[in-house]
Amino acid sequence: MHVVVVGCGRVGSELAGLLELQGHTVAVVDKDARSFRRLAEDFAGKKVVGFGFDRDHLAEADIEHAGAFAAVTNGDNSNILCARIARETYGIERVVARIYDPRRALIYQRLGIPTVATVAWTTDQVLRRLLPTETPHEWIDPSGKVCLVERTIPPTAVGRKLSEVEEPGRFWLTAVGRFGEGVIPDFDVVGQDGDVLYFMCAVDALGELQDRLAVGGGH
Repeated sequence: MHVVVVGCGRVGSELAGLLELQGHTVAVVDKDARSFRRLAEDFAGKKVVGFGFDRDHLAEADIEHAGAFAAVTNGDNSNILCARIARETYGIERVVARIYDPRRALIYQRLGIPTVATVAWTTDQVLRRLLPTETPHEWIDPSGKVCLVERTIPPTAVGRKLSEVEEPGRFWLTAVGRFGEGVIPDFDVVGQDGDVLYFMCAVDALGELQDRLAVGGGH
């Protein structure tokens, strides 16, 4: 797949290198030619000096054949503009924009533009390392309404059907870590000592999930 990356800072250069290692062709667009120094010496992709919202520069990056597009410059407005052009003008479905302002990221997410809110993500990752036992979730979506929760199985749930712990529309068991391997549980899977449970959960239902785990299931 051909991928266009706009912005050759630390994120863009690393992203371009990883994509190329995975076998994709990559074109990097940046207004400053000096930024391309961050790319590996053996980088084989295109280096386009220009702007990610300029059609001539995008054409040079072979956007007509792109299957994915990432806007990761240091400017929120520029990234959103580039992402919208990629989606609306060129019909690229796999588009993502890097956004520093979490509030703006939420707005654009609701408009259908996938975003990565740098500040919110970084804050969450730092908090997880500072207070690992107090962090309520592993991942949270940009709207702040849905999260992924990891919990060690409580003694009350061992030997019982794990489906008893679920609450449709509130929290749902999506995976179980068992003996070092991840499995997707079916309805009849029974909890075993040492299991690690992964739930998709509504953020406002975290307390309910904790209460459900404390009693091992049931209503």
